[in-house]
Amino acid sequence: MRFTKMEGLGNDYIYLNGLDGLPEDLPGLARRMSDRHFGVGSDGLICICPSDRADFKMLMFNADGSQGEMCGNGIRCLGKYVYDKGLTRKRTLTIETGGGLRTLELLTEDGLVKAVRVNMGHPQVGAAMELTAGDRLWQVIPVSMGNPHAVLFVDQPEELDLATLGPSFEHHPAFPSGVNTEFIRCLSQDRLVMRVWERGSGETMACGTGACAALAAAVVQGKCGRQAAVELPGGVLELSWPAGQEMIMTGPATTVFEGEYLI
Repeated sequence: MRFTKMEGLGNDYIYLNGLDGLPEDLPGLARRMSDRHFGVGSDGLICICPSDRADFKMLMFNADGSQGEMCGNGIRCLGKYVYDKGLTRKRTLTIETGGGLRTLELLTEDGLVKAVRVNMGHPQVGAAMELTAGDRLWQVIPVSMGNPHAVLFVDQPEELDLATLGPSFEHHPAFPSGVNTEFIRCLSQDRLVMRVWERGSGETMACGTGACAALAAAVVQGKCGRQAAVELPGGVLELSWPAGQEMIMTGPATTVFEGEYLI
């Protein structure tokens, strides 16, 4: 089975061309291939599938085999995949995801996609709530980007023990379906720094929907302007959320390697 390894700011996924069909047991395949010691190694598996209401459909699974609704870094790489491999010549694409339709603008250089601008939709920001996790009380801002997020504003995100703290939020009773958790520091009106614990994958180097959730929460809380750069361990995402409009995310997409996996 042929596969392609791709990454957006270090958030890495294995891609399968499913336009003519896919293997059985995709959750199990995602677990096996994502294993960084006995598999290919990734944050999850993304399949490019046909769609009857968009150019393509994105089917994604986290590293633990659970199915996700949407992935911001993953959808940018999907755009690069279909263009670079000649599956489309369109530079504006509509992608069907579990979180709804998303529109991509492909930014090319020398005939290849280098970056992608994504319409991420309207963030849904909930009221702040207090939760106990890791033996302390936290103020949490729930945000939906088509998938669930919990945003926390902290002074030093780099000092947190996410391996312990992350699962406390992911499996908190307040989020019966699990949650992606963002730990944010606002450096200025146009710059945020962030670490993320992703549902089903653990700490990752970047999370596109998480960065969007962080900006949305910061704007609603009056901590940040509507256009900002979000610094993640894997690099920087540029975000814009004009008043009354949908959020726009711009970031890179990179092909790492291709190979054959024996199943």
